[in-house]
Amino acid sequence: MSVPISETLFSLAGKTALLTGSAGFLGQHMARALLRYGADVILLGRSGRIFEQREQLATEFGSDAVRAHQVDMYDLEQYEALLRQIERDEKPIDVLVNNAFDFSERTGFNSPVGRFDVSTYDQWLSCFISGVWWAALSTQIIGGQMKLRRTGSIVNISTMYAVVAPDPALYEDTTYFNPPGYPAAKAGLLSLTRYTASFFGPSQVRANAILPGPFSNIGGDTYNSVKQDDPFIERLKAKTALKRTGRAWELEGALIFLASEASSFVTGQSIVVDGGWTIT
Repeated sequence: MSVPISETLFSLAGKTALLTGSAGFLGQHMARALLRYGADVILLGRSGRIFEQREQLATEFGSDAVRAHQVDMYDLEQYEALLRQIERDEKPIDVLVNNAFDFSERTGFNSPVGRFDVSTYDQWLSCFISGVWWAALSTQIIGGQMKLRRTGSIVNISTMYAVVAPDPALYEDTTYFNPPGYPAAKAGLLSLTRYTASFFGPSQVRANAILPGPFSNIGGDTYNSVKQDDPFIERLKAKTALKRTGRAWELEGALIFLASEASSFVTGQSIVVDGGWTIT
């Protein structure tokens, strides 16, 4: 086996990546990063915005490099059928990025009814469906084909709250809130990552996780966005060693490292990208 030279160590040229949750705040930046490093990218998401995203990226990177599929991922039969269609009709998938999660009132985000003392079974179930099962199903189908081909990288997007608890003081007198099902599900995703790495490893398929910290969706128009001048941002900044929140592109280094041959001997690991939040 040849040793990658430095100029190609992080290259994704000739590879195809499937990215779930691609139209979300972080997903948009991940899609662009994968394309910029040479991969063809299949966008998969629940929102119709995915087609607008596809057109924008196709203009920049070429229409052959980007495909898009919209699906109601809560419709598990439809979601599974689409994954099998992609596995059957698209180029072999070399990189699977499980990024999708339902940041909405359905999972208890930013909602008084999402707090622990009043959270519901349905909220917890939605957290685990979107936080674990969506990734597990894509890993079964797409990762299963990787095993047959004896190559592939799976990158699961978890959260720093999979390894530390949220500080209740952050949310006092605000409308923002991380529901208890979110870190519980994302901790489960870390366990799934290690399980996948162990069982898929003999087939040379790697599985790793990225644990983002405070990456605020400033100025967005989504359910989970926040205004630039919101005092909540200052609370987040104060919790990090760098005294600022992350910029979305600052996840790209970890993503490209794990997706590429630069991490060819790395599996079952978690990279925390949190500005030093979890060190204290």
